[in-house]
Amino acid sequence: MKKESRLFEQISTKIRNDIKEGKFKVGEKIPSEPALMELYGVGRSTVREAIKSLTLSGILTVQQGFGTKVNATPSEPIEQRLRSADFEEINQVRALLEQEIVHLATKNRTESDLETISKTLEKRKSAIQSESRTECANADIAFHLAIAHASGNHVLRDLYESFTVIIRDFFAKRAPSGITHFAMSHHLHEALFEAINNRNADAAREIIKTILNNNH
Repeated sequence: MKKESRLFEQISTKIRNDIKEGKFKVGEKIPSEPALMELYGVGRSTVREAIKSLTLSGILTVQQGFGTKVNATPSEPIEQRLRSADFEEINQVRALLEQEIVHLATKNRTESDLETISKTLEKRKSAIQSESRTECANADIAFHLAIAHASGNHVLRDLYESFTVIIRDFFAKRAPSGITHFAMSHHLHEALFEAINNRNADAAREIIKTILNNNH
């Protein structure tokens, strides 16, 4: 099942790229199912799933008596847009996400969540002590992801997770080999854990603001 799902997503991406390159033009019909099957070397069900996903996203429109036409040129995938975005913009959006995440985490966290967050915090401290920038970055991201899981909101968690690749890139550019920023902010991360543990939403929000305001 997972293999089939990945295949239709690959075909969906290929159709998107062909639209971008002008192979299939806006307002015109895309080729028939048999033609697409031959073009991409896949079965009918895969083609149908790919068309369905593109229709749901508004890129294609199924028009009775006409066929499936190109409705719009696909926008740049979110991952690529994030990679090309200015860091200040990324940080602003991340701040909005994290403030809501920590707010929800103070309300919804479980004892199991607290244990997970605490373990990532200990790993962050150990990474700082070992002066490993890579391990610091891994532990820092794991700490914030654990809080996102504790929020209980799967959409926010997934949105935050989409930022982690960009955050990792930023850490590498900010300090190619050092751990100074991680060490200087560790007490704030400990305070954030305590605020979540104590269900203090106002304190948690202020602490995350301070962390991100000094994230440069």
